[in-house]
Amino acid sequence: MRATAVATSLAVLVASWPAAAQTRAKGPPLLRDTETEQLLRDYTRPILRAAGLEKQNIQVAIINDGTFNAFVADGRRIFVNYGALRQSETPNQIIGVLAHETGHLAGGHLSKMRQQLAQAQTQMIVAMLLGLGAAVAGARSGAGSAGAAAISAPQAAIMRSLLSYQRQQEENADKAAVKFLNATGQSAKGMYETFKRFADQGLFSTRGADPYMQSHPMAVERVRALEELARSSPYWDKKDDPALQHRHDMMRAKVSGFMERAETVYRRYPISDNSLPARYARAIAAYRHGDPRTAIAQIDALIKTEPSNPYFHELKGQALLEGGKPAEALAPLRKAVQLSHNAPLIEMLLGQALVGTDNKAYAEEAIKILRAALAREPEAALGYTQLAMAYGRRGNLAEADLASAQAAYLRGDAKTARDLASRAKTRFAIGSPGWVRADDIVNTKPVKN
Repeated sequence: MRATAVATSLAVLVASWPAAAQTRAKGPPLLRDTETEQLLRDYTRPILRAAGLEKQNIQVAIINDGTFNAFVADGRRIFVNYGALRQSETPNQIIGVLAHETGHLAGGHLSKMRQQLAQAQTQMIVAMLLGLGAAVAGARSGAGSAGAAAISAPQAAIMRSLLSYQRQQEENADKAAVKFLNATGQSAKGMYETFKRFADQGLFSTRGADPYMQSHPMAVERVRALEELARSSPYWDKKDDPALQHRHDMMRAKVSGFMERAETVYRRYPISDNSLPARYARAIAAYRHGDPRTAIAQIDALIKTEPSNPYFHELKGQALLEGGKPAEALAPLRKAVQLSHNAPLIEMLLGQALVGTDNKAYAEEAIKILRAALAREPEAALGYTQLAMAYGRRGNLAEADLASAQAAYLRGDAKTARDLASRAKTRFAIGSPGWVRADDIVNTKPVKN
């Protein structure tokens, strides 16, 4: 069990936005937001290029967790808790975290850890069998405790070896991160600051701990080594670009507005703070927790300040849509789609508003928009749900059933997905594209965890 826990993630530390689309229900709870995801893409692109992973289509996924953490659990995604985004004060701090996780990916640490686990499991089984034999012999001779020791001692040694291997991976990821940051002309100071902050917080909990039973290098040693490496960089004192810092501040404000309690938002961003991030956070909090009219007025003031900001228009459309005014949401959402160059998550929000008007005249436009968005975001269950409703308005029951089946499948409801797909098959011509897609769902076997 401990060996499995070690392999669960390669974490950087010892330790929904209600957006337009949600991904597959099975797996970690993800948050989606176009503005935040675009910022994270801009952060990771040069790092991935330096690591030789630019063409691997590696994505950054946001986890619905308020603690500070990031990890990799497969070879194609870096997972970041929204708490890490909220708590990182500068772009450089979160970029350093992303560089560390990229170090794990570039080093192939996941596959290597799986190999180590497989080897350790075999060793543990052998040790256990040998120990059981010794236990039986000990019981016959009256030396029962010696048999128990014969089981526990080899397992402890194997675990120590496994943990030592992971500590080495963490050290290698730190070194790789600094290398990638240097290659992109960025400072490793933010990475060091983040590690030091959490090392300071973790000193009490690690005091007296056995350093050979830790999955990560001991905090003080790790931070000391990282500081020495980071300070040797010619970019140590390089500051983040002011425009990037502004985007980072706006992202943090958005995270706070959506994910934190209203009183927390107003404590972080008091009325006396007239900065754009503070106004952004308060507008979101007002729409989420307060008077809708006040919220719309605040959002309109944001739009007046930055009329070309697509995310302000998106926020207004979302507030109106969730406030039961889908027809009024259309104009700001159309503007957000235009300004964002057809961002698929915003397109889905527009499609949802079109469907929500109950106006059959909008059904064809909703279908066109939702299909275009789903072509680029094929795992968005909500998009398929809205598409099913739009097809239903048009009386196209075959496509409505198929879209509903796809939504159920993505939510992890395999039985409902198969039932709906089976019904869709009876409505499509045999061998047609719709029939084939429905047949695929019917014959897909559920993944066993």
